Amino acid sequence: MIRLLFSLILSEMALIVIFVFKTPLRKLVIMGLDKLKRGRAPIVVKAVGSTIFVVMMSTVYSVMQIHNRRNGDDGELTPTDQILAARHLLEASLMGFSLFLALMIDRLHHYIRELRIRRKNMEAVKKQNRIIEHGNNGSQDEVKALESELTALKEKVTHLESELEEKTKEASEAEAHANALKKQSEGFLLEYDRLLEDNQNLRAQLQSSDRR
Repeated sequence: MIRLLFSLILSEMALIVIFVFKTPLRKLVIMGLDKLKRGRAPIVVKAVGSTIFVVMMSTVYSVMQIHNRRNGDDGELTPTDQILAARHLLEASLMGFSLFLALMIDRLHHYIRELRIRRKNMEAVKKQNRIIEHGNNGSQDEVKALESELTALKEKVTHLESELEEKTKEASEAEAHANALKKQSEGFLLEYDRLLEDNQNLRAQLQSSDRR
């Protein structure tokens, strides 16, 4: 279970890194996600996410139950309970982190797609502006109509530029967040190594206590 969760987290982190850097591979990933979001795929993804969330809450509840049953007056857990609690806590943390990374991937894909649409619209509006500005002069009524249309198009360009600036800022924040998540995952790996070492020590203590 833990290896599967680590593989899932590493795959999600790889997708986030692909989104951050503008490469041909990012276009392929975006096209794949666009196709994946059509049809019944979103329902399946939501069902899987809900299942992982339910399993995570069940694992957290198991950890709470283990901490509630303590031996003796000192309230210390047995070595077996300590191993189980550490394992359940690690699994719950990995499941929560994987759900968070999945949400980050969904938001990054949405922002990148919105930026592409805004840029295409802006290019179309600028092209229309150039055609209107360099077009032949017609009658006075046509000139007035063209001027009013040009004013509306300029306002639309200004609005699109402001929206593009906001989306670019959001994408930069998402990139910074992705880098922070990468550092946090490295901390999770170090914590996993420490928990494995504690697990081995607790198993050795448990074996020695069983022999006694």
